[in-house]
Amino acid sequence: MPVWDDLVGQERVRAQLTAAARDADALVTAAAEGTEPPAASKMTHAWLFTGPPGSGRATVARAFAAALQCTSPDRALGGEPGCGFCDGCHTTMVGTHADVSTVVAVGSQILVDAMRDTVRKSYTSPATGRWQVILVEDAERLNEKSANAVLKAVEEPAPRTVWLLCSPSVEDVLPTIRSRCRHLNLSTPSVAAVADVLVRRDGIEPPVALAAARATQGHVDRARRLATDEGARERRATVLKLPLRVADVGACLKAAQELVDAAAEDAKQVAEEVDTKETEELRAALGAAAGTGGRMPRGTAGVMKELEDNQKRRRTRTQRNSLDVALSDLTGFYRDVLALQLGSNLAIANEDIRQDLERVARASGPERTLRRIEAIIACGEALDRNVAPLLAVEAMTMALRAG
Repeated sequence: MPVWDDLVGQERVRAQLTAAARDADALVTAAAEGTEPPAASKMTHAWLFTGPPGSGRATVARAFAAALQCTSPDRALGGEPGCGFCDGCHTTMVGTHADVSTVVAVGSQILVDAMRDTVRKSYTSPATGRWQVILVEDAERLNEKSANAVLKAVEEPAPRTVWLLCSPSVEDVLPTIRSRCRHLNLSTPSVAAVADVLVRRDGIEPPVALAAARATQGHVDRARRLATDEGARERRATVLKLPLRVADVGACLKAAQELVDAAAEDAKQVAEEVDTKETEELRAALGAAAGTGGRMPRGTAGVMKELEDNQKRRRTRTQRNSLDVALSDLTGFYRDVLALQLGSNLAIANEDIRQDLERVARASGPERTLRRIEAIIACGEALDRNVAPLLAVEAMTMALRAG
C-alpha cells in the first residue's frame, strides 16, 4: 500500500510531492555519477506544510519523507516513489529510519536544547538513506532561540538534507524561515472523504464512519478516535451537554471544573501509559544497579531531572490538547445553532443532538450565538497565553450563560 494512501482529500499536494520525489532521485543520481543535476527541478531543500487542524500536515510530510527514502526497485522502471513496502518506506512511516529525525513539541514550545542536536545532525551525510530528513511537526511552537537555530540550518543547508516544517498557517512561522521554504497549503478533507477512509482503512461500519466524520468536520484522527473509542464518544457527549447546563453561576463554575478535570484525567492516563516506561528505559540505559534498590550511578541526576521536566511539560500539553478538542466540539455546537437560526442549508454536524440544538436556537438569536462562539475562541487564546485552565474555562462558561 503506497504511503500516499494515508493522505485524505489532498490529491493536488500528492501530485506535487510525487513529482518532487522523482526529481530528488535525479539529483541523487547526478551527485553519485558526477554529472550535472536537472536544470529545472521540483525538489528543494526546505518545505512548509500548512493547513487547518485535521488536514494531515504531519501525515503528508511523513509520506513525503518516506517517498524520498523509498528504495523500491520499481522506481528505476518509472514506478511511483513511496511504495510503502520497502525498508526505506516502512522505517520512515513507523519512525525508526536512521536518517529521518522528527521534532515534536513536548510542552507549549520547542526549546533550543531540543533543536541543537537535530540542527547538528542536519549537516551530516545520510547514514543509510538517500536523504537526511528533518521533520518538525510543530513549527509554530519554535521559540525565538530555536527558530533562529533552524533559520541558520535552512539558510545554509547541507546538500543532501531536507527540512519539512508543519504549521497551521504561514503567519505562524518566522518570515525569514518561510521565505526559504516551498509552501504547500492543505485543505480540510470533505466529510465523505474522511468517512470513506475510515471504512476502507479501519473497517468501520459506513453509518458510524459518516457520523464520526460529520461530527469532527473532516478531522481524520479525531474522526477515527470517535468512531473506535467509546470513552471519546462519552467525553464528547458530556461536552455537548454543557450549553444546556449554564443556567446559573453555580452551574457555570461546576461545568468548568468538570471540563478541566476531564482534561487533567486524559493527561494522567497518557502519563501512566508512557512515563513509567520511559523512566525505566532511561534508568536501565544509564546503568541503574540491580540489587541496590535501583540506585542510580553518580552524575545521572541531571538526565533524570530533564526527563521529569519533559514529562511534566507533556502532561500540560496533553491537557491543553484535550481542552482544544472540547472547545472545538463546543464551537461546532454553536455553529449548528447559528445555522438553524439563520435557516441555512448547511449540513448539521451534530445531527444526533438536533433537539438540543433547536432548543438553544429557539431560546436566543444569532447575535448571542456569535458572542458565544467568540467567547470560546477567547478561551483558546487565553490558554495560548498560559492562563490557568480553570480560570479561562470559567470565564468562558460565564460568557456562554450571558450570551
